[in-house]
Amino acid sequence: MILETERLIIREYGEDDWESVHRYASDPNVTRHMLWGPNTLQETKAHIASMLAMQSRVPRTGFEFAVTLKETGELIGGVGLHMEGSNGEIGYCFHPGFWGQGYACESARAMLELGFGQLGLHRIYATCRPENGGSERVMQKLGMRKEGHLREHLLSNKGGYVDSHLYSILVQEYGET
Repeated sequence: MILETERLIIREYGEDDWESVHRYASDPNVTRHMLWGPNTLQETKAHIASMLAMQSRVPRTGFEFAVTLKETGELIGGVGLHMEGSNGEIGYCFHPGFWGQGYACESARAMLELGFGQLGLHRIYATCRPENGGSERVMQKLGMRKEGHLREHLLSNKGGYVDSHLYSILVQEYGET
């Protein structure tokens, strides 16, 4: 599957993508607000292997994509959509050299289109750690509404439980953004 936006090609991961992914997945600044990381080389390769396995599942309920620049083909991050019933969850992670340029919004918007337009979802949500203002702004720009503050609901591999802010958008609201 390949999705195209104004500036991006959003494509399935390939075996050779591990090096580009590892450049940001091993960066403590990138993973500061994530439940995982910073990745070891083995963890990044295992992640790519799990993304490849996801591509062949039937029925497919998870989509993880490499985000590449249309102009150069450079892999700059990842975006995903995971479904459960009529709900979907989106997420995104980018190399810090590409933060603040609208790529997270652009790729996440493609996930909304995939979820609502092609997969028939009713509601799509996303979460972020409360201190991750950049991610929260992405959700707001997508037209998502804040549903709440989830207290210590996830266990981080870094030790301890973390809070999250929860945002969502409904299919009928998506046309309004």
